[in-house]
Amino acid sequence: MSKMKTRKAAAKRMTFTATGKIKRRRCGLTHLQSKRSSRTQSVNNDAAQNVSDSDQQRAHRMMPYG
Repeated sequence: MSKMKTRKAAAKRMTFTATGKIKRRRCGLTHLQSKRSSRTQSVNNDAAQNVSDSDQQRAHRMMPYG
């Protein structure tokens, strides 16, 4: 049986934590931040979030060797 392939688009956007959860980055934080308040920018600096429980199985299927 051949190897399963990793979807590279998913691998570039998500990483596995040591406990097996999947970490992702929130969207909309790459540019155009100057017009937002400093409070909003400091909140957005912590942009990492976990993938929701309902999407965990789908993400594992896209990255089988994570």
